[in-house]
Amino acid sequence: MSLIPQVYAASSTIGVGQPTGMKITDIGKLISSAISVAFIVAGILTFAFLVIGGIEWLTSGGDKGKTENARNRITAALVGLAIIAASWALMQLISYFFGIDVFGGNITIPKPY
Repeated sequence: MSLIPQVYAASSTIGVGQPTGMKITDIGKLISSAISVAFIVAGILTFAFLVIGGIEWLTSGGDKGKTENARNRITAALVGLAIIAASWALMQLISYFFGIDVFGGNITIPKPY
């Protein structure tokens, strides 16, 4: 009697079954959707900060401190808009050169099952 069990590695393929109750079956689609939602939220927040900065500027009443605060808020919103636009352009370049359609949900990630 041996303490080492026999190994039958060559007799069948080894695989991992899909877990029961798993709702997300395509991680690539999840990543694509998350990126799209992040861009939409960033655009909405940029617009909101521009509007808030404009309202602060209008209601500053000539106070230099409030006007400077409003100008800084508007500048930060415009810089954020430039960052959003640059990241969108970068994603388009990645899509073009590598054939990965990030916004279309066609990211292929290997599955263990």
